[in-house]
Amino acid sequence: MLELKKVKTAYGQSQVLFGVDLQVNDGEVVTLLGRNGMGKTTTIHSIMGLVKARSGEIIFEGNHVREWPAYRVARGGMGLVPEGRQIFPNLSVVENLVATASNRLKNLNPWTLDRVFELFPRLPDRAQNMGNQLSGGEQQMLAIGRALMTNPKLLILDEATEGLAPLIRMEIWECLKGLKSSGQSILVVDKNIEALTRFADRHYIIEKGRVVWTGDSKLLSTNKEIQHRYLGV
Repeated sequence: MLELKKVKTAYGQSQVLFGVDLQVNDGEVVTLLGRNGMGKTTTIHSIMGLVKARSGEIIFEGNHVREWPAYRVARGGMGLVPEGRQIFPNLSVVENLVATASNRLKNLNPWTLDRVFELFPRLPDRAQNMGNQLSGGEQQMLAIGRALMTNPKLLILDEATEGLAPLIRMEIWECLKGLKSSGQSILVVDKNIEALTRFADRHYIIEKGRVVWTGDSKLLSTNKEIQHRYLGV
């Protein structure tokens, strides 16, 4: 579904990605891991067209999208839950969800308000609250729901549970497990290795703009040396 080949990205004269290779297959949950400042968000932004990769290939559903503007990438079937949530603070929960809702790819079972409210039972009671009146956990649920309302083929989450209380994190993980069981392809950035290895299929670790390790959940969960070298504080 998604493939990156030798992607290089820079901000001005500062190069951040040095030939990143990554692949997400249909129906997979894939993670992108690494310490802060190693290039995870830049990789996500390069995929989404929010920053232009200098070279390499970004292929989505057979289309070479590296030169596409961000709106065209989104319309092509990628939905982003950005770091920091970035919901619309002065719109209600319902308005946030319907503002960018679409089914351009003709999903036979499209996401609707009712489906999002079923996925996140906390949100219906807050339906008329403004975005800035929600807790951090509710905002993250809203951000995920907003991305799902675009009916993406690939859902991308940047820092899925950062700053959330443990109980809310558990709800987010259960949500992602449910989405996976329904066949949703997911690329997720997060730091909670234990939770991720319970349901993700494969993992990429990035260090200083390069992929330094890739493997499945069993390999990652049992390889404490790799965890300590690239993910430990």
